[in-house]
Amino acid sequence: MPAILQQGVTLMCPHGGTVMPVPTNVRVKVGGAFALLQADVFTVVGCPFTVPPGKPQPCLTVEWQAPTVRLTIGGQAVLTQSSVGLCKSAEQIVQGTVIIIAPQPRVKGT
Repeated sequence: MPAILQQGVTLMCPHGGTVMPVPTNVRVKVGGAFALLQADVFTVVGCPFTVPPGKPQPCLTVEWQAPTVRLTIGGQAVLTQSSVGLCKSAEQIVQGTVIIIAPQPRVKGT
């Protein structure tokens, strides 16, 4: 099984912005931090992306695809390293995919 994403994992948009998750799970920890779910809110800060002729078009939110189908928490799908996060602008234009750095592979129930 691919590594589970948890609060504290480093997530970035393809342009270097930081993805900030707001977890709703308060039951299952992964490596000491709460596991992230597809239903959580993910905002992007600091994305410098612009489109010609210089219109700012930063990534602002993330919509996740391909969560786990076998592992859920409170009926919500869990995100893993194989999940695909689509970074979107304010106009809901897909700007690229989330870069996932060093997820935690261990799970601990509380």
